[in-house]
Amino acid sequence: MKKLFLVSLAIAAYLLTASLCVSAQTYPVTEPIEWTWAQAPEKIDTALPNVLLVGDSITRAYYAETAKQLIGKANCYLFATSASVGDPRLPGQLRDYFAMLPVKYAVVHFNNGMHGWGYSEDQFRVGFPAMLKALHSGAPKAKLVWATITPVRADKAGGASNARINARNAIAQIFIDEQQIPTNNLHALMVPHNDLHSDDVHYNAQGSNMQAAQVTRYILQSLQ
Repeated sequence: MKKLFLVSLAIAAYLLTASLCVSAQTYPVTEPIEWTWAQAPEKIDTALPNVLLVGDSITRAYYAETAKQLIGKANCYLFATSASVGDPRLPGQLRDYFAMLPVKYAVVHFNNGMHGWGYSEDQFRVGFPAMLKALHSGAPKAKLVWATITPVRADKAGGASNARINARNAIAQIFIDEQQIPTNNLHALMVPHNDLHSDDVHYNAQGSNMQAAQVTRYILQSLQ
């Protein structure tokens, strides 16, 4: 009887521990549409350095013009995702990308923060070092360039707002300054250009091309 009691007690303890583990597990805060997107140059010049743009749909929009401006100077790659800093999937997505396409990058220009509004700024703060670690591990010899999160034309309740974007940019800057990573201030560039939005978040071709010109300039400076 005593043995049966001890076994029952052990099972109860196991079930309680398992329940606590499940409740403590971090689950992704998903959006209606989740995606990743990768692009590579159609023609790769092995004599040129490789650069990688990491980001979201803002990055996807300026990638084509950036790649065009870098023709003859660098091979330009893209990895974009809807996963935000603070999302436990992001570091794994970056690791998978680097494993899938084992390219030696000279420069990685990156931004993140336009998605993941279901994550708090505290979660953004906790998740930022994990993103940096994944970038350093996947591109160990690359110079990193951080691009600030661009402003929105209109705040969305429960979603993107300029107050939260400012907070995320401030949090990111702490880690960026600690590692002495150059900052491409796309936020400051676009603040005067609400007229170049195609919707409340994204930009029209003129706005994206304006960003591409500044991205290209920072990449070329890093390549020097």
